[in-house]
Amino acid sequence: MPQGNPIAVPADGLTTRARRNTPVLAVHTGDGKGKSTAAFGMALRAWNAGMRVAVFQFVKSAKWKVGEEAAFRELGELHERTGVGGAVEWHKMGSGWSWSRKAGSEVDHAAAAADGWAEIRRRMAQQRHDFYVLDEFTYPLKWGWVDADEVVNALQARPGHQHVVITGRDAPPGLIEAADLVTEMGKVKHPMDAGRKGQKGIEW
Repeated sequence: MPQGNPIAVPADGLTTRARRNTPVLAVHTGDGKGKSTAAFGMALRAWNAGMRVAVFQFVKSAKWKVGEEAAFRELGELHERTGVGGAVEWHKMGSGWSWSRKAGSEVDHAAAAADGWAEIRRRMAQQRHDFYVLDEFTYPLKWGWVDADEVVNALQARPGHQHVVITGRDAPPGLIEAADLVTEMGKVKHPMDAGRKGQKGIEW
């Protein structure tokens, strides 16, 4: 895409403006570091554009402190005070999801993942957010906790102008096929290969 221009223009009957404004389904997969980081970077751009951002973290423990979460919560509060940027919501499966108020240690992980997806699907039907990050959502799909075909169908049928970014290793083929943007993060080197543990400000 030299200078941001497409290599080919499809004969889809859409105007350049309509094609540019088509909502994006993105997938960040692969065994390298940076999948979630890249998704949160896109979410930051969306917030700056005034979009309503919602992050749903699957698999990670509620005790896991993610630096981006603190930053986005501050940005959400800034929006509430001043109107700058967009509204922000951040939900963690490990804490039982904020809408269900279940204790994470008491909830079956598969049921919690299915509950999270059901809530996301309801929100998409309501067009409640403009930009969704479904962090590590490929794992519930891989493990069969959530039906991958049903997810793909729902994403393809989502109404309005809702962007969705999904992260995690081993994205299922159907999701990759349906996505507009797929990036595979490949590991070349990692500090942990040399026995170094993760660092604050780098890993979280």
